[in-house]
Amino acid sequence: MSAGLKTVILLSFVLAVGFLLIILSCALWHNWLPLLVALIFVLAPLPNALFAHCGSDDFASYENPGPVDLGRFITSMIVVTGFALPIVLAHSGVINTGACVMSIVGGGLVYGTILAYSTAFKQEEEFE
Repeated sequence: MSAGLKTVILLSFVLAVGFLLIILSCALWHNWLPLLVALIFVLAPLPNALFAHCGSDDFASYENPGPVDLGRFITSMIVVTGFALPIVLAHSGVINTGACVMSIVGGGLVYGTILAYSTAFKQEEEFE
């Protein structure tokens, strides 16, 4: 097997474990609010991906344009929300502490898998 296929298999296994932890955090305690964490972490890379191509023309003389930084800022806000939401729900007594921990670990695995996939298979632009 090639290295790319092994990477895809490993990342899909880690992603499945992350989603399993999030679903188990909902099902074991009969409260489906931690499922919002999966949605948050799946949507987290979108602003970064959308704003990554802004300002990448040949005439730009600056390193990090404003829209790229805005995309990174929005992405970081969504990621912090994904980690903080289960903590706030557990603190207020809406979900159990075990569900909070499982949801955070599962969400971290999901987001880490998305980041690892995007960096592992990033195609570099070649300039001639």
